[in-house]
Amino acid sequence: MKVLVIGSGGREHTLVWKIHQSPKVSKVYCAPGNAGTLSMAENVDIRADDINALVGFAESEGIDLTVVGPELPLTHGIVDEFEKKGLRIFGPNKKAAELEGSKGFTKDLLKKYDIPTASYSIFDSAGDAKRYIKEIGMPIVVKADGLAAGKGVIVCHEEKEAIKAIDSIMVEKVFGDAGDRVVIEEFLEGEEASFMVFTDGKSVLPMLSSQDHKAIYDGDKGPNTGGMGVYTPAPVITPDIFSEIMDGIIMPTIEGMAAEGRPYRGVLYAGLMIAKGSPMLLEFNVRFGDPETQPILIRMESDIIPIIEAVIEGNIDKIDIKWREESSVCVVMVSKGYPGSYQKGKGIEGLEDAERMEGVEIFHAGTRLNQGNLVTDGGRVLGVTALGIDIKEAIRKAYEAVSMIHWEGVYYRRDIGRKALLKTKLKIKN
Repeated sequence: MKVLVIGSGGREHTLVWKIHQSPKVSKVYCAPGNAGTLSMAENVDIRADDINALVGFAESEGIDLTVVGPELPLTHGIVDEFEKKGLRIFGPNKKAAELEGSKGFTKDLLKKYDIPTASYSIFDSAGDAKRYIKEIGMPIVVKADGLAAGKGVIVCHEEKEAIKAIDSIMVEKVFGDAGDRVVIEEFLEGEEASFMVFTDGKSVLPMLSSQDHKAIYDGDKGPNTGGMGVYTPAPVITPDIFSEIMDGIIMPTIEGMAAEGRPYRGVLYAGLMIAKGSPMLLEFNVRFGDPETQPILIRMESDIIPIIEAVIEGNIDKIDIKWREESSVCVVMVSKGYPGSYQKGKGIEGLEDAERMEGVEIFHAGTRLNQGNLVTDGGRVLGVTALGIDIKEAIRKAYEAVSMIHWEGVYYRRDIGRKALLKTKLKIKN
């Protein structure tokens, strides 16, 4: 079959890498793709949000299956438009994708179906939001209601920070229309984790637990990013917490969305806070996480195509996934200045040496070829992903590969996986 992957980041390179391995697949296209996808797919010069052009391409090329990577085309209704033409596509439709498209919608849904989350209020007036902040005190979390590329969440420990966050989001419009409304939430203390599932709208097939590192600096300091690194499994998600997530968050959401006339099909990503030993929902994403997809799919032994087809056909309950027993770690290498402004076009060196390491895969996020030379083309540039017999070994291999790769202004966190190591040591001592 012919498969089209939509998107240009590390998640999409990983999906191309995994889909390309399927014996059911004869040709992979990626729109628009990056320098990494070129080795396994034919890149197509169509933006991920140009839905009409993507529909036209899928029709003209006889695409048998389309897999959507980023959230923007999903929230804009790409699934609805493909299905109108009788084209098979993987992902939620526009009404279901509002779970990510509007944090306010999601918070109201969680409240209605008694799904554990932080207390909140929603505002469409900057003045009202500021008055509320002065009333409730600190700390709080300020969130842009709409899509903000993973950067629209600001944790505020002082009132002046919160006021500045409101001005930034609602007045200065740093996230555009995403800041027309804000959600102000109770600050939850605990440890974050990521949890993704496949679902056909009725049944659920969970993936491996993982833990992302959102903040730009070591020790979870600094502004949020799209993700600086991930490891799997996440020791913070114990078997008991796994059951709580499935029974108290995932299934009530799937059932609630169906009851609301918004049946959800695709990948559902739950961003969680494990607070006082119990999971609380921070946010939903309506697609594969990035960079969570990298360390999770590198551990997936099963062919991904039958899983995707089962979601579309409504029989995911008949599917099992076989996973590698190893641990995996992804370290994201970024451009200087990210998540703020950064320069592009910096020459990347040492990639070939790193790629020769056994158990290491390097997924491109923001790269392109310039007259045959690999250069940076984004904030997040590469996701260096390694398998190891345990977390410690996976961390060692990932950072060994990272040390071989260079470009002017390269930056990466040096503590990816440290929380898992500390938990492992505690278990050994106990």
